[in-house]
Amino acid sequence: MRTRNQPHRPDPQKSLVGFVVGEVFYAIDIAVVREIVNPLPVTPLPHTPMEVAGVADHRGEVVPVIDLRVRFGLPSAESTRSTKWILVDGGSSPIGIIVDAVTEVFGTGGAELRPTPQVGGSNDARGITGVTTHNGALTFVLDTDRFLEVLRTLEASGMLPGEGS
Repeated sequence: MRTRNQPHRPDPQKSLVGFVVGEVFYAIDIAVVREIVNPLPVTPLPHTPMEVAGVADHRGEVVPVIDLRVRFGLPSAESTRSTKWILVDGGSSPIGIIVDAVTEVFGTGGAELRPTPQVGGSNDARGITGVTTHNGALTFVLDTDRFLEVLRTLEASGMLPGEGS
């Protein structure tokens, strides 16, 4: 507990994993990140949302893979040495999120996330929970529950084994 005479010290906890998609900086909560890996071979699935690149075998687990470039309306891009997958905890299975590059793990310095600007479309639909500034750049913090919705849709359609299968 801080007393009136103690100076406020920023929270040094590093709680966000930063990454780039296109020219924009994003982050997700480190608590949901299982691992960051190099891209693996992907098997496309028929009749899935456009952002679902397919599934991959990662250490014996079937991992659905979401291409954030496609999800954000950008053209697909070939993998480069910087391209990474962020494996996010999806409960029954991790979800792979394709990003152009992972930047670093960082914290907000104890500051609260700022509200997402109203620029058309709902913030809920875009999956952005808030905005922070890191190294002088606006960084949009994504709501990983939006990725879990994709996983649940694939499980419900029988394309992936669900919880308890």
